[in-house]
Amino acid sequence: MWDVGFKYGTIRHMKRTTIFIPESLERDLQLYARRERKPAASVVREAIAAYLAREPQAVPLPSFAGAFDSGHTDTAERHEELLFAALTPHATAPSGATSRTRRVRPRASRKR
Repeated sequence: MWDVGFKYGTIRHMKRTTIFIPESLERDLQLYARRERKPAASVVREAIAAYLAREPQAVPLPSFAGAFDSGHTDTAERHEELLFAALTPHATAPSGATSRTRRVRPRASRKR
């Protein structure tokens, strides 16, 4: 039979779901699975995969896809350069800028 480690290792990468089917279809599924010597879940997975592969469904892109295309192909690699190009370091304030540092008053000494 199957190695238990293989069985659970395969199941770990699957999502459990529940489907409702008529009793007659479930009876046919069980008979077919028994005849093929496969678990019913395996038959259902194969059937769904075959159904979906039969007619690939194109998922339309959102209407805004490509709306902001800059034409550059290296944007992901240059993202930091592009995002921070207009910023200046904290040490050098732009001319005419006022410092907004908070003045700290010295603490009064406590008498004991």
